[in-house]
Amino acid sequence: MDIRYSANQRDFKRYTTQETRDEFLIENLYVANEIVAVYSHVDRMVTLGCMPTTEEVSIDKGIDVWANFGTSYFLERREIGIFNIGGNGTIKVDGTEYKMGYKDCIYITMGTKEVLFSSDDASAPAKYYMVSAPAHKPCKTTFISIKDAAKRNVGDASTANKRVINQFIHPDVLETCQLSMGMTVLEEGSVWNTMPCHTHERRMEIYMYFEVPEDNVVFHMMGEGKETRHIVMQNEQAVISPSWSIHSGCGTSNYTFIWAMGGENQAFDDMDNIPTTELR
Repeated sequence: MDIRYSANQRDFKRYTTQETRDEFLIENLYVANEIVAVYSHVDRMVTLGCMPTTEEVSIDKGIDVWANFGTSYFLERREIGIFNIGGNGTIKVDGTEYKMGYKDCIYITMGTKEVLFSSDDASAPAKYYMVSAPAHKPCKTTFISIKDAAKRNVGDASTANKRVINQFIHPDVLETCQLSMGMTVLEEGSVWNTMPCHTHERRMEIYMYFEVPEDNVVFHMMGEGKETRHIVMQNEQAVISPSWSIHSGCGTSNYTFIWAMGGENQAFDDMDNIPTTELR
């Protein structure tokens, strides 16, 4: 498991491009029949990827659970949200099977002992993208299909940010301890994922960009509003965004991203907008 320690906004101002990427960028999430995991000390969030092809893969494959979490199994004191961004597959949760189509999601509660991933077709494997947060009580394991997600149409084509926010793991949809996740789909011709940008001091966020067309990229914005930096991101890469950092990005084409948040609260209006003209 890759361990990322917390970085503060004062030191961040002096980071080189490579240092910024090393601290916050998550690459190569999907390796055949393996679990890729990155543990961030920012709110102790774990980002994972799994691409099962020829075998059924356990969520803790290759992870020393006791050494990393001090528990006897991965979700003993954690909750997790999982999206499928690949071919059709199945997730087995303590013996119960959930069929996962493209962009479907499942929330799995704390206390779940066994999570197994598989694909229907090894030549078109499922790609499971996951974020896990510490939890203090069991909630209800819940499957949410893309068609059942709560949808919000926001933005405008005139400002290049017309998009649909699909709320999956969200207080208006289901109860969790702290984890919130959803998927934002930008319409053709729109490239800004959030503008004006904002910070939320009491919550961190992790973005995973996908459906980025070949030869295109996303410029993910980071840093304080008066000291901005960026990371150039490619398809199916994720980025850790601490609470002190702005939350915004712009692509060379439209794209889709999955956002995950954890921290002190789940109030989505708990943010500080930064006027665009005040960015530096």
